[in-house]
Amino acid sequence: MDKTISVFQKNKFQEVRIGIREFKGNDLIDIRTWTMTQGSEDMVPTAKGVTINIHLLPELRRALDEAEKILKENKML
Repeated sequence: MDKTISVFQKNKFQEVRIGIREFKGNDLIDIRTWTMTQGSEDMVPTAKGVTINIHLLPELRRALDEAEKILKENKML
């Protein structure tokens, strides 16, 4: 499977894309910064990102939930 799930703007020239990818028989979650190529509006992936096995999604979700909780407790969100 090669499917983009979500895209959101990081800044004027970059966006973050979250997707599900397959690589060498492994299903992966890919969270990556994409950037606009110079002189064009085409977007290309950068090396900035993380790719993890889909089986680690529950751990990633727990970590993000904990980060959100701490940010809310500190009135940062």
